[in-house]
Amino acid sequence: MSTRDIAIAITIAVAALVLVAMFTAWRRRLRRDSGLAAPLGVPEHAEVLDRHEVLYVSTTKHDQPLERLAIQPLAYRARGEAAVTDRGLALCLDGAPTVFLASARLASVDRATVTIDRVVEPGGLVRVAWNADDDTIVDSYLRVTDGDPQNFISELQRLVPATDDTAAPDTGATS
Repeated sequence: MSTRDIAIAITIAVAALVLVAMFTAWRRRLRRDSGLAAPLGVPEHAEVLDRHEVLYVSTTKHDQPLERLAIQPLAYRARGEAAVTDRGLALCLDGAPTVFLASARLASVDRATVTIDRVVEPGGLVRVAWNADDDTIVDSYLRVTDGDPQNFISELQRLVPATDDTAAPDTGATS
């Protein structure tokens, strides 16, 4: 066996180890996140207020844009459409059932620049923070591909329920 054959065998072995490690890590992540699931199905009679073509980028732990979550069916990047309805946000992604984030689940909507696997111009991503369950807020990132996302963001922000943190501060005045 020549030195060249040994080098090729080592390269193939290392590549195979890397692929096995990647596969194992992804399977572990899927198991870790199996307790979380995105809500499916759009309620009847939901009125569409705004609609945009989007690239779904990722879902991450809240305020940790580099810590991907493998929440089904949002585990993989996809093209699709985001529809803001009077009852919440519908994500119709290619090859996946429609995810519906009811307004009661929405925590906040703003712009972002970076998330796992994607860095864009400042404010080029739309970050939708939502409640995956009673104790877990997650961030889903979308890139609007058919124009300026400001109208989309404004429509979504109107659906976010007011919380005690966003309520007007108590001035102590009485009437």
